[in-house]
Amino acid sequence: MKDLKYLAAYTIPLATVISIYSRGWLTFSTVLFAFLIIPITELVVGKDSKNLSSKEAENAGAKKIFDFMLYLNVPIVYGLLYWALTKISSVEYSFFELLGLSLSTGTLLATNAINVAHELGHRKSVFERTLSKVLYIPCLYMHFYIEHNFGHHLKVGTPEDGATAKYNQSVYSFWITSVTKQYFDAWKKQLELLKSSGSGFFSIKNDMAWYVLIQFTYLALVFFFFSSKVMSFAITVGIISFLFLESINYIEHYGLRRLKNSSGRYERVQKFHSWNSDHSIGRIVLYELTRHSDHHYKSSKKYQILDSFQKSPQLPYGYPSSILLSMIPPLWFKIMNPRVPKEMKIN
Repeated sequence: MKDLKYLAAYTIPLATVISIYSRGWLTFSTVLFAFLIIPITELVVGKDSKNLSSKEAENAGAKKIFDFMLYLNVPIVYGLLYWALTKISSVEYSFFELLGLSLSTGTLLATNAINVAHELGHRKSVFERTLSKVLYIPCLYMHFYIEHNFGHHLKVGTPEDGATAKYNQSVYSFWITSVTKQYFDAWKKQLELLKSSGSGFFSIKNDMAWYVLIQFTYLALVFFFFSSKVMSFAITVGIISFLFLESINYIEHYGLRRLKNSSGRYERVQKFHSWNSDHSIGRIVLYELTRHSDHHYKSSKKYQILDSFQKSPQLPYGYPSSILLSMIPPLWFKIMNPRVPKEMKIN
């Protein structure tokens, strides 16, 4: 039964079903579930820092059920997104209802599309990596596949990494710097990859060009089969989803820096270069993304066998609560700044 605990990740889609089906304030159901019900439940349930034994981890890592639970998100996400698009096309919503439906659908894409795509993007099989890219499409963030895997994991905790928030940087400033720098860094990395393979810009190997074309085609199809209004909704929920992602990036790495050694090189990534969270509910709903320290220490580890380490800096709250806290920069700085190691406090 323990293997089935990750079915809880489908509670976000279930809340989205209520959002799409309903009118009025219930269009905010996914948002209320993610940022009210889950934080309250985490306060009651608390943390769980227990790790699997080596034998348990070996068994869990080999079980396909954990993979299938990820794969199932593809039809779930696209099915709910299509339903939302048809509702926007056929129903006259008030601005309040449109806001609720946009935030709810954007939350769905952030948790069950981007987050799952992130996990699958670290896998070795072409099938799983393809699913990863498919899930990035409606989030309008396909370039994240390149930047995250070939950039962020190498440069995390350094000024060269767009996804590492600086000490005393607000989440709103981070949205701008991270979104823009990661996009241009993805193109830079793509051009390097093309050059190293002896290919030109117009090569079929130019994945970034394919990503632009695929995402443009996705929006064009929405426009063709629905309307400009529905396409605007698709763009809006995509933006909401990747800003949600960047808010997670913000709380995962805020203020944590890798220091340079005597040779002038940055120290290797350690278990104390990412914020960790053992709050039980967030761990399960987000497929252990909250055990981020171990993920960066060894990115090839599957979500179900990630560990918690005492030396990893701990967020005082779970991910949903931390995201809400980051939206109020003075309060975030007051609570988090004292937790940042003194030697890392570089503006």
